[in-house]
Amino acid sequence: MAKRIQVVLQEDIRKLGQSGDLVEVAPGYARNYLLPRGIAVRTTPGVLKQVERRREAERQRLLAIKAEAESMKTALETIGMFVIKKPVGENEAIFGTVTAADVAEVIQANTNKEVDRREITVPDINKLGEYKATLKLHAEVTATVNLRVSAE
Repeated sequence: MAKRIQVVLQEDIRKLGQSGDLVEVAPGYARNYLLPRGIAVRTTPGVLKQVERRREAERQRLLAIKAEAESMKTALETIGMFVIKKPVGENEAIFGTVTAADVAEVIQANTNKEVDRREITVPDINKLGEYKATLKLHAEVTATVNLRVSAE
């Protein structure tokens, strides 16, 4: 009797795998639970080819997303300086601070590309001057933009 059999998952199962994964399970688990409920299918040469095509398509999709993030990084860094205007008080101190939302708004105004404000790291900015902010565009791609805070 076989110790383990291979099946391809059709749904995500916690602690076992994601949809499309090739997993080895106990024969009873496959025969009595996974196969009758349609959660998994037996492996055949045709199913294995399908799994490979799906993996390749997913890999290509992820590469396209990373390439888009790289192009966005180059675009942001070639612009040079983003200017944020804030009301100013005494000693060049601004009212309030410059937030990630302010940076995202300025980037969108200049490039017409939306950036998630939660992925922007801004230093504490309380005075006029030049600063650097970091944007995480992708898990492997970060960009640094130059900011100039000036008076309104």
